[in-house]
Amino acid sequence: MHVEVKVPGSCGELIQGTLAGEPFLVTCPIDCYSTVTVHTHKKSAGNHPNGLGPKASMALAKVLDFFAVRHYPYYLELESELPAGKGMASSSADIAAVCIAVATSLQKKITAEQVAVIASAIEPTDGVFFEGIVQMNPLRGICQNHLGQVPSLQIAIFDTGGVIDTLEFHTRQDLASLNHENEALIREALAVLTVSDAVSIGRAAVISALANQSILYKQCLPQIIDVANEAGALGVNVAHSGTVLGILFAPEASTPFIEHAISMIQQRFLHLQYMKTVRLISGGCIINEMAGDKSAAKIHTRR
Repeated sequence: MHVEVKVPGSCGELIQGTLAGEPFLVTCPIDCYSTVTVHTHKKSAGNHPNGLGPKASMALAKVLDFFAVRHYPYYLELESELPAGKGMASSSADIAAVCIAVATSLQKKITAEQVAVIASAIEPTDGVFFEGIVQMNPLRGICQNHLGQVPSLQIAIFDTGGVIDTLEFHTRQDLASLNHENEALIREALAVLTVSDAVSIGRAAVISALANQSILYKQCLPQIIDVANEAGALGVNVAHSGTVLGILFAPEASTPFIEHAISMIQQRFLHLQYMKTVRLISGGCIINEMAGDKSAAKIHTRR
């Protein structure tokens, strides 16, 4: 048997803040992935196989404990397209991919809700492994609302520089009070958001991005939004606890159209580093499972 699990990362969040003091985020999954491959023909060295970082190793230990499995006999290989410390859900994707890969290889079931509880015990988690777009509490790992499927907006990702430690960010002493001050704007963003409508996604993202300036400032953000609008973008979203921002374009926007907008932004904001252009997707995981010999068919599942 050969198992491969892919979990998407994110370009920040569409919305993030608090409602009545309870933290939440609205996911922004993209078509860049963390991939965990289970090699059942290799034995691992204890419970810390090669290729797993500290958080992924913690996920392995916790999911084995969840299933009351004392020894895991397989070798896990983790690869990721997601840089760490940027607000692209790299750790959440890694942790979820490990949990789902281990469960699949043991022929056990695990739900996104169960993965969220495991992940949030390691660090505040992004819900990119839930199907569709969701509103969730990242600290408690509780999905509050399934918002639906999204159009495949194109997102030009820019990095503002540096890295942010997620755990450190969420323990800031001023975070609760700053979020409280923003609650009216965050409610407005949620009221505007209809995830099936590309224009409303852009509008909601901008409201939340600007509100977050008092919490994690991004240089020239209002001006970046103005130039993005001038270039024909739908809006701008940010990593509310990270360094990236995304320029949102309609699904049908042409490559030359997007490249022209990227050029405009690069020329006017020299502190921004263009990373890549991706697609907004509906979240979930992709499981490729091969049983028997190499000629066996792969099963593709998003859940």
